[in-house]
Amino acid sequence: MFFPRGGSANVVRALARCLPAHDWEATILSGSLPGHGDAHVFYAGLDVHAAEFEPAGTTPMHPSFEDRPGVADGVFAAIDDAGFERHVRAWAGNLESAGAPDADVLHLHHLTPINEAARRIAPHVPVVAHLHGTELLMLEEIDGGAVSWPHAEAWAQRMRRWARQAHTLVVPSRAQLPRVRSVLGIGEERCVVLSNGVDLDLFDRREVGRRSHWRRQLADEPQGWAPGEQEGSVGYTPEEAERVARHPVVLYVGRFTAVKRLPLLIRAWAQAEPRFGEPASLVLVGGHPDEWEGEHPLEAIAAAGARDVFLAGWHPQEQLPEFLAASDVLVLPSVREQFGMVLPEAMACGIPPIGVNRFGPAEIIDDGQTGWLVEPDDQQALADAIVAAVNEPAERARRGAAAYAASRERYGWGAIAEQLAEVLDDARASDAGLGADRLSLLS
Repeated sequence: MFFPRGGSANVVRALARCLPAHDWEATILSGSLPGHGDAHVFYAGLDVHAAEFEPAGTTPMHPSFEDRPGVADGVFAAIDDAGFERHVRAWAGNLESAGAPDADVLHLHHLTPINEAARRIAPHVPVVAHLHGTELLMLEEIDGGAVSWPHAEAWAQRMRRWARQAHTLVVPSRAQLPRVRSVLGIGEERCVVLSNGVDLDLFDRREVGRRSHWRRQLADEPQGWAPGEQEGSVGYTPEEAERVARHPVVLYVGRFTAVKRLPLLIRAWAQAEPRFGEPASLVLVGGHPDEWEGEHPLEAIAAAGARDVFLAGWHPQEQLPEFLAASDVLVLPSVREQFGMVLPEAMACGIPPIGVNRFGPAEIIDDGQTGWLVEPDDQQALADAIVAAVNEPAERARRGAAAYAASRERYGWGAIAEQLAEVLDDARASDAGLGADRLSLLS
């Protein structure tokens, strides 16, 4: 349902590319926005049907599982019954156009009104529901009673019904299973754990000219942005870029949402910096223009008095291996990361990560071996991990080598697509109609 902007879209694209090797043809239906969210561009080379959002198209802008004031995609649980029906009708039309009634399986990503639309126009087609975790977070907030969303209970009932109606639920880590049981009331026997993966051809060790890379990204062709301004409104001097290139670089990649804890990271950096044995830089890659929560990183930098923190702007996934090759450590301070795809992507490039000891990162990072794990919202522990990573190049290299080996063993998309194909085979076999293998992937 969402325009391509995060990890679930990368999952859809990678699986669609790999599934034909396992006798499944993939059709993608995705929301789409001009610019960074253009589904035709993101899914280029695949069979993609783009649902263009209003005002350019006819599909209403999707809501979100997160309540972020001042953004176009307000939280699902604030949408009334009439708004829900409007989304369902639009997506029913999109499904019809994409050929969903003739599919063998509908692989629906997240629990959204697409599930209801599919039930109405293709009730005979089995559904594999792929949970990415954000839907569970919204349901947990509703169950906790700390939110005042006016239609929360109606949405909770819908989402639980969609989960019950699915043939199989796919979750990205074993840590999700107890939450699926407690939040959705569905046992492990209905679930399949299917890790997210990495394009190991794209994400690999590579040589990159650090000086030219950082000069281009920070000084010559800057993409950083200030609140209310366009991409490129934040740039740096060639001298600053040269300084970045000469010393260790700690890289953050992701959105500027509250759960990512960018202000915490910047405060931890300011706390760590006096303890560095040599100068180092923190480079922030990501953040869709005009999409951030709480303090913008520039505001957090000023408030903390942090030095050597640089905003490089949003870049497509295909450019991330160069950023990783020009860096030394990845840091992801997010406290509710359901998987954290950038972690195995960094590992696949031989870059050791720092992550939070919860959910997906806790399963991806082997603390002390392939990276560092810290407790959620522990600024001191995060600062200590950054200091250790910057000051100990030999240990950094050792963990990077172990991370590289682990990524090759665990995160290849080919093996993951093979596992998914077995799930799809099982779902298709549950249906009496066995036509030519065709799968609709829905984001």
